[in-house]
Amino acid sequence: MKDYEEILRKKGLPNVGQIVRSKKYGTRWRVMEKRETWQTIEDDPETKEPRLLPAIYLAYWRIQEGVPPGVGKMMGYLYTLYDNTFESNWDIVS
Repeated sequence: MKDYEEILRKKGLPNVGQIVRSKKYGTRWRVMEKRETWQTIEDDPETKEPRLLPAIYLAYWRIQEGVPPGVGKMMGYLYTLYDNTFESNWDIVS
């Protein structure tokens, strides 16, 4: 549990219901789901055992005029302590 809280704190991830804006396209997306999960990485080179990192999964729904929530384009991403993809791609709007 501590690992997930650290990811949320250090990465500044949004909560469910918050709106984010794509830095690349300027489109607005609402966070529809947030859950704790695991991300697989390369197997350990010495033992060949699979390795997992704690991660936070966020599901996004694209906000469009006249389209009810959850209908239309959706996508999701995993975020760990060891990447900067949220900071690079999203701004929290509200």
